[in-house]
Parts: sequence; C-alpha cells; structure tokens
Amino acid sequence: MNRPYVGVLVNQRLYKGIERGRTAHESLYQYVLAGNEYEVTPCFFRLQDVRPGHPTIRAYVSQGLGFIRKEIPTPHIIHNRAMYRSRISNKKLLLLTRSGMTIFNQFTRYNKYRIHQILLQHSEIRVSLPETEMATADSIKSMMTRHHTLILKPNNGSIGKGIMKLEKSANNCWTIYYRGNAQGTYRHYTFRTRLPLFLQRIIQKQKYLVQQRLPLAEFEGRPYDFRISVQRDQTGDWNVTGIVGKAAASRSFITNVAQGGKVHPLETIVESNNTQSSAYIREQLTQFSLTVATHLSHHLPYLADIGLDVGITPDGFPLFIECNCRDLRYSFLKAGLIKQWMNTYWNPIGYAKYLIEQQKT
Repeated sequence: MNRPYVGVLVNQRLYKGIERGRTAHESLYQYVLAGNEYEVTPCFFRLQDVRPGHPTIRAYVSQGLGFIRKEIPTPHIIHNRAMYRSRISNKKLLLLTRSGMTIFNQFTRYNKYRIHQILLQHSEIRVSLPETEMATADSIKSMMTRHHTLILKPNNGSIGKGIMKLEKSANNCWTIYYRGNAQGTYRHYTFRTRLPLFLQRIIQKQKYLVQQRLPLAEFEGRPYDFRISVQRDQTGDWNVTGIVGKAAASRSFITNVAQGGKVHPLETIVESNNTQSSAYIREQLTQFSLTVATHLSHHLPYLADIGLDVGITPDGFPLFIECNCRDLRYSFLKAGLIKQWMNTYWNPIGYAKYLIEQQKT
C-alpha cells in the first residue's frame, strides 16, 4: 500500500539547496525519519510549484541518501515552513485552502503588536505581558515617564535585528543602546528630553514597538530567557516539545542566538542562582506556554507549530517576550538536547498523520 504524501512548503533558497544537501538550519532528513515512523512520505516544494485543483506536483522526495525531484500526487496536508511577505503569496495560500488543502502554520509571520493585542484578551496571560505601544515620539516619551528601561523592537522583525534599549541614568539623562548594523558592536547616545534625530527617523521609516523592559532573571550577570517549542503532535493536541535557556552575550541585552546569545539546558541556568527548583520552573513554563498556544490558536487559524520566548523573574514568574511562528529549532541542537531537537521535526509529521486520519473519518 502506498504511503500518503505530506507536503512541506519551503522557501526558494532552501529549495535550491536540497539536491546539494545545503539546507542551512533545516534538517530535511529528520522529516524523512518521522515519515517512516508515521507511515507517510514527506515531500518538499515551493508555493509556485502547487496549483489549486491540480492533481500532481513536482516535488523533492527522499531516495537513498539524497533527494530527487519527481511528479507525485498533490498532497492534501501541508506543513508550511516558508515565510512570505507579499500579499500575492498570502492570497495564494488562502486559495489553496479553499480548494480543499489543509495547510497548517499557514501564515508564519504575524506582527508583534497583533500578537500582543490577542494575548491581552486572556486574563491569566495579561499579567505576564510588558506594557507595549506602537512606537511614536509621543508614545516613547509617555513610556519614559513610567519606566526606567525600555525596549524598542521592529514590529515585524526577527532573530533580534534592530532591537534597541533606552535606559535612564541617575542624573535624569537617558542613554540609547543600538547597533549600527546587524552584527556590529553596540553604540550608545545620551540625551535628556529630545529624542535623538536618528531614532525619530528609524521609527518613521519602519514600524517599531516600544515596551517596558521586563525584569528578567540573570545567569552569570547576563539576562536570560527560554525558547519553548510548542507543537501539535500525533494526538492533535498542543504539547511542549522542549525548553532551552538563552543567555545574552557579554555586554548585551539581547538573548537571541543569532545575535550572540548562548544556549544552556534549563537546569544549568535555573540551578545557578534561582530560588525555585528547576522542576518548578519547568512546570511553570510548560503550563504558561500551553495556555498561550491554546489561546492564540483560537484567533489564528491553522496554528500548529510555534516557538515562544518566555522569561522568568528571579522568583520564577513567567514573562512573555515573543512568539515565533517559524521556529528555527537549532537552539536545542546547540544545547545538546538532541531528542528535543529531533521531536521538533517529528511532531509536525505526526500531526499531519493525525489530520490524514481525521479526513478518513
């Protein structure tokens, strides 16, 4: 009996590297192993390869130690691992779902303010959110009257690019910390009341958020948070796949691994200087993350695979930082959490198998 195909939608750059085995942080072979476990065949293609209502598609499938491109029946269940910015691409995703396909994690980019507004509606989550506004000269100045440290971040940014910190000093001056380019060293500029001209230009050119800086616990003098993979699995339910700690680099306030943050197992970070046990912290983070994922899935259709950034206070209270709808997953591998890293690939295939069985019944 032929195994049903499960589609994995990828971007052009990754697609071009499949034959050469150059797929960056994405491990396609883990999808193949998961397919063997759940008796389905993963296939990999781009959005331009699929047409609504067309019975076949050219896609990459596993053969031996590599992949070949061949004509196969168009899969009806698709896991989206691509990111699209254009309205045309998003419109095509909608057309495909209306033609009968199920595309989970259909949209992998939501602006941060929309996520914040959705989470504000849940009373248990609301107390873990920083005060947040769209950044304008007036909103920044207003927040400066209520908080001593602020974070400015792009509303549609990723991997920590463009994040700045505003900090009040003892002499009532403010200092802004920023990078001239994505990987450059931090610069700083001190002012008293008038926002720096370069900052005004940035927030006029690109949509930014201004947020209260959360009181994160520290590891070896550096702020840290956790990347938490929350996925639907073969049961169809949300489960926490893994939790890994991320500590900011020396002299940095950003924990993103792409910006120099270092990864550590939860126990290593928590047991170094926290008043609560690692088991307690893990349970707090797990329950909070499941609450966030469940609530978001009531508002964002087809959500099934997210990576949450969650901090904790020194006494273990969870603090929401960010939701990533296209989790890059490599933090678990860098921390030596091999089983958790593998499961981040296996669970979406298990969920696809669950959806296939649901369609049968």
